[in-house]
Amino acid sequence: MKRKSITMLLILAMVLAMFTGCAPKKETFEIGLVTDVGTIDDKSFNQGAWEGVVQYANESKKTFKYYQPASDAKDDLLASIGLAIEGGAKIVVCPGFNFEVAIYEAQTKYPKVNFILLDGAPHTADYKTYKTESNVKCISYAEQQAGFLAGYAVVKDGMTKLGFMGGMSVPAVIRFGYGYIQGADYAAKEMKLAAGAIAINYNYTGKFEATPEAQTMAAGWFTNGTQVIFGCGGALGDSVMAAAATAKAKAIGVDVDQSSESPTVITSAMKNLTKSVYDSLKEYYAGKFAGGATLTVDVKSQGVGLPMATSKFTTFKQADYDAIYAKLVAGDIKILTDTDIDSAAKLTTANVVVNVIE
Repeated sequence: MKRKSITMLLILAMVLAMFTGCAPKKETFEIGLVTDVGTIDDKSFNQGAWEGVVQYANESKKTFKYYQPASDAKDDLLASIGLAIEGGAKIVVCPGFNFEVAIYEAQTKYPKVNFILLDGAPHTADYKTYKTESNVKCISYAEQQAGFLAGYAVVKDGMTKLGFMGGMSVPAVIRFGYGYIQGADYAAKEMKLAAGAIAINYNYTGKFEATPEAQTMAAGWFTNGTQVIFGCGGALGDSVMAAAATAKAKAIGVDVDQSSESPTVITSAMKNLTKSVYDSLKEYYAGKFAGGATLTVDVKSQGVGLPMATSKFTTFKQADYDAIYAKLVAGDIKILTDTDIDSAAKLTTANVVVNVIE
């Protein structure tokens, strides 16, 4: 009886070994990206970051995957970060300020995993404590410079009635808007236009979404003479472009080159998201991950700018762009940001009248 039991145990062990040996090996992905609000093909922040992951991973033969959370709530973001790590991620890219609180918790929960946080810094939900651990690299962008270049270019191209329609009034969007106003003013001064020659309607819709309300507002601005609107807020730009198409007016894209989205897009105020992510992944795999700090990407590193090759200006040329870009690189132009003033209405602009619409 004893011998029979031993025989049965051996047979069972052999069967289990056979099944274990035949079981498919779980696929893992060592680079993960968790999307912010929107999809991986949003023609904006998520897509720009994802393209950096794809470019580096394909060149370096690394496995990669993206994860889309159920919402932008902290718990949903943490859940997707957890899925990426369970799936084998050694480094996770998190594009957008919505990740700030989630990364504050994740950085200590997963100390052996590295994170790239775009457009944000880890902090508690009450904003009282900020801390970036050595496994987190934060990347911020000089949006004010990109906005400045867009405002400067459209005024140089002959436009005098402009609009800025931002999404949520978060620091990045505010910097884009302030730069846009100051760029328009700088161009007007160079052109010796009369005081108040440039008018700018200015509004934050409160959402990074395309909505009927946003399109209606943009349409109203165009009807009243606005020539171009800077749609600064992810999918919000779709509402601006739709209104511009109906009015036969112009739109300015944001974050990435959005010229393919609509023939109305005259240019885009870009962040080089793809390069930022690509370079950071390259540093990580070279053992040079710059964690515990924030890197600010600006004109000096060609991290922000306009896509002149696809822009549809009539009189503003590449030489004009290169000249103003060089001034920014040299530090000859000071641009006020959200840390300097708390309202667009407080910007001192001799040649621009700003109409802030609450």
